[in-house]
Amino acid sequence: MIHTSMGDVEVQLFPEQAPKAVENFVTLAKQQYYDEVIFHRVISDFMIQGGDPTGTGMGGDSIWGEPFEDEFSKELYNLRGALSMANSGPNTNGSQFFIVQNQHMSAQLTEQMSEAKFPEEIVTAYQKGGTPWLDFRHTVFGQVVSGMDVVDKMAAVKTDAADKPLEDIVIESITITD
Repeated sequence: MIHTSMGDVEVQLFPEQAPKAVENFVTLAKQQYYDEVIFHRVISDFMIQGGDPTGTGMGGDSIWGEPFEDEFSKELYNLRGALSMANSGPNTNGSQFFIVQNQHMSAQLTEQMSEAKFPEEIVTAYQKGGTPWLDFRHTVFGQVVSGMDVVDKMAAVKTDAADKPLEDIVIESITITD
């Protein structure tokens, strides 16, 4: 459970499909690494990003002290509510993550996904929103199971030219339950 200054967001993690990303997130959460860290980048109809203790989008380390490799699964996609690793290119995962908030998907894009032989259930799921252009570029390691209304409230806040909220949205703490 991600406890924020705007409400709680419950996520289900996927350790079988993304073991390193989940281990990294869980360990950092248990070490209180994310406590009092802001969501530094918020783009409505796209995503909310946090996990950088500097609050700039330029910082944050993995539990191994160095970037770790991407973990892509044909079982996980950047659907609306996906919890994914933020990165600066292939195999550059650290502590930053984002939650996909986009809730609008063009019929043209879902048609292209069908033509590209995406599984039909994924094409159907994407009709409710998501960011398919991030698939196999950002490791999906969780999914929001409750609190998307909170994510939507976060995505609606006023931001500056760098997409930073004018009023901080703070991760108060993260509770991990097995």
